[in-house]
Amino acid sequence: MSTEIEELAARFRTFVEARDWERFHTPKNLVMALAGEVGELVAEFQWLAPGEPLDEETTARVRAELGDVTGYLVRLADVLGVDLIAAAHAKLSESEKRYDPATYRGSARKAPPLPP
Repeated sequence: MSTEIEELAARFRTFVEARDWERFHTPKNLVMALAGEVGELVAEFQWLAPGEPLDEETTARVRAELGDVTGYLVRLADVLGVDLIAAAHAKLSESEKRYDPATYRGSARKAPPLPP
């Protein structure tokens, strides 16, 4: 995992331990909290017209929601022992194999799964 993400995970771990919240930070609870925060992020964009720029207030709220989403994602990965950076690289490598540029350039269609 990258040093910055490790440092952030350690800071969250310290924050949680200091408040004796470990028992509440189960994978199920963290996923539910993450989903809730993603919903709050979605709400900031829900009624924007295509191409409509964000004003300063909305940008500040989006930044805060992105912080919440990132925090819960980092905490979940830490609790599960998942290296987020390695997981993202692995997923991108798989997507590079599934979505070759010659076939999928400019297309939003879904590729079939890779053969086992």
